[in-house]
Amino acid sequence: MTESMTITRTRRESREEPRPAAGEAEGTQEERALRLRLGALRELIGLSRTRLDDTALAEAARVLDEAAARDKLPRTYTAVAIAGATGTGKSTLFNALAGAQLSETGVRRPTTATAVSCTWEAGREQNPDGLLERLGVPARARRRAHVLDPGLRGLILLDLPDYDSVDPSHREQVDRLLGLVDAVIWVVDPEKYADTLLHERYLRAFAGHADVSLVVLNQTDRLPVEAVDVVLDDLRRLLDEGGVALGEHGEPGAGVLAVSALTGDGVAELRGTVGELAAARTAAARRLAADVDGVARRLGPLYIADGAEAPAGLTPGARETFEDRLAAAVGASAAGQAAERGWLRRADRACGTPWAQVTRWLAGRQAERRGEPPALATRRLRAAGTPAVATAVVEHAVRLLSDEAADGLPEPWGRAVRDTARQGAERLPEALERALEKQPAEPLPRPRWWSVAAIGQAVLLAAELLGFCWLLAAVLGQPVVGRWLPLVLLVGGSFGGPLLAWACRIAARGPAGAYGQQEEWRLRRIAADAGHSHVLESIAAELLRYREVRERYVVAASPTGAAEFTSMSPLSPLATMSSMSALSPSVG
Repeated sequence: MTESMTITRTRRESREEPRPAAGEAEGTQEERALRLRLGALRELIGLSRTRLDDTALAEAARVLDEAAARDKLPRTYTAVAIAGATGTGKSTLFNALAGAQLSETGVRRPTTATAVSCTWEAGREQNPDGLLERLGVPARARRRAHVLDPGLRGLILLDLPDYDSVDPSHREQVDRLLGLVDAVIWVVDPEKYADTLLHERYLRAFAGHADVSLVVLNQTDRLPVEAVDVVLDDLRRLLDEGGVALGEHGEPGAGVLAVSALTGDGVAELRGTVGELAAARTAAARRLAADVDGVARRLGPLYIADGAEAPAGLTPGARETFEDRLAAAVGASAAGQAAERGWLRRADRACGTPWAQVTRWLAGRQAERRGEPPALATRRLRAAGTPAVATAVVEHAVRLLSDEAADGLPEPWGRAVRDTARQGAERLPEALERALEKQPAEPLPRPRWWSVAAIGQAVLLAAELLGFCWLLAAVLGQPVVGRWLPLVLLVGGSFGGPLLAWACRIAARGPAGAYGQQEEWRLRRIAADAGHSHVLESIAAELLRYREVRERYVVAASPTGAAEFTSMSPLSPLATMSSMSALSPSVG
């Protein structure tokens, strides 16, 4: 009950999606899809905290925190960072876009020690200070555009330190800001455009953010005109080999431009591209969507196994096999057979000939003389006592059930299923013993026809004895009435008794079999009830939790925030409800 309340509360809290900032519209379709995905990711983390290690969810939690922080800030501003290696002309390009000497340039390396920003105000009512505070740009490094370019309204341009600086604090600033800005302009030069550090550590890591990335080949004035296209083609090849999608032919991806910040060639085109990015006001949502995509890719193996189909889970066949194994563990079949044999023995004793009963009494007396328990014969006629529980069989049954239920699950969830099954297996043998003691076997019934048969045996014995005495008197010369009547009484009593006992034995087979089957079913029900409450229900709850997180993961990983979940999979809501409702005993 507590776990169900936790799941419900987590789902309710996760669906409290980030709301647009005050005074803003609900947003584009991309932003609405992003809110759905972030809500699903938040719920996913809440449902997974007790099953996955915190380190596995740390990145997802960071993305959620960043999304919440960015959502509190106005969308009218777009933060674009200019990143590059030492000597690529980042600051010169920054100044060219700003139209003023705002960032220090020079021969000394590294020139830029801290991030410098230039803001094109979006309006008097829209303040960029909150976003700049989040980016950690110090007040002394904040600049406002001297030339008011309507095409760049709402743009916050940042000149970052060199990512290959010899000063570790510069690299730390770059890595921190690259995780916060909405878009990135990667600046390369003709000498370092193939730099391994750039491609391996940064461009490859940001391949999923190609839609909010621009790769600018600067200092083209140092190349012959015909060599510019050659270098651009080689740069595109390197990006493509690194997994960076290129935005060509109208497809989403990274743009590749050639500029010369020194001469101004291509700067106008770059300014127009950046202006379009800022005017669309979707870069922040696209950046966060790319972050969610990256998180979903890394979390995928933890929620989706190798197969595309959902695992079978707790199938009816697995439950029935488990119940059969538990029935074997409590000896249900043997107890049923023993109950059937006990019924037949009692019927034979109740309906047998008096001579057979005398014989059994004499056999009991001889057993006592041989030192056997005096009540051994009586015990054999009673129903079997509380059967012993085979602990090894119970553990084996639980292990096979958990393995089958966990088949096809991702490793953390398969482990969780096995762990909860193992915990149930530790308590199940004792629970079975208690249940068997609480529900002892019912007293053996005594059908009325047994009394009728016993009276018949008494009448036949009396006839036999009367016939014998009658014939004995005739042999001794005593006058008797009739000659054949004593013989008929003797023969009829002698053969009628065994014949009646045989008929009663035949008649007792049906009720004895039914009673034995009833006893077997009684033990099977007891075993099934204990297995359901201690093992099956906990496994079903674990599979239900996995179904929840799988559905949430599918929503979080979907670009449109849609639940692309196979409704007829064995772990679908309908199948799960059927599985839970089928947890009642299936025997009897």
